[in-house]
Amino acid sequence: MTIDEIIKEARPKMEATISRLVEELKKIRAGRANPEIVDGIMVSYYGTTTPLREMASISVPESTQIAIKPWDRNALSDIETAIRNSDLGLSPINDGVSVRLVLPPLTEERRKQIASQVKKMGEEARVALRNVRGEAWAKVQEGEKRKEVTEDDRYMAEEELNKLIGEMNKKVDQSAADKEAEILKI
Repeated sequence: MTIDEIIKEARPKMEATISRLVEELKKIRAGRANPEIVDGIMVSYYGTTTPLREMASISVPESTQIAIKPWDRNALSDIETAIRNSDLGLSPINDGVSVRLVLPPLTEERRKQIASQVKKMGEEARVALRNVRGEAWAKVQEGEKRKEVTEDDRYMAEEELNKLIGEMNKKVDQSAADKEAEILKI
């Protein structure tokens, strides 16, 4: 396996790690209502576990409220139960037509807790990136042992991997910093 192939194989894995981080950060509540908060909720509907997004329209009528209007009104109580049982910590309001979630304002203490959670998620992403880099580096060293990679190629690969990890770490830092700023903004 050539150095270019090893690096081309590592880049998509690193980008997937960043994509996962960005998706996870979207789900974190930052004081404003965001429909992605309810993305992971699964509803038991007629004996089948169904994602909430597939059975209702989700909108944000106000900055502190999420409205969930099911396509089948018979699903209202199932949706309400699923939200109560989720880890959101919100009390759904069933008005007979839709389910409303009112997001209370975040306290300063809660904002700091969420910000530290974001930092932790960023660090976990950096660890995942280092693991991908470690796998690629191991392949380079293995290639050198088998005489497929020269010493110059190994130095070049190390330089390329360091440049790649630096670029990806900047993306992680930027994503985490943006979310942290959004959370701490009052």
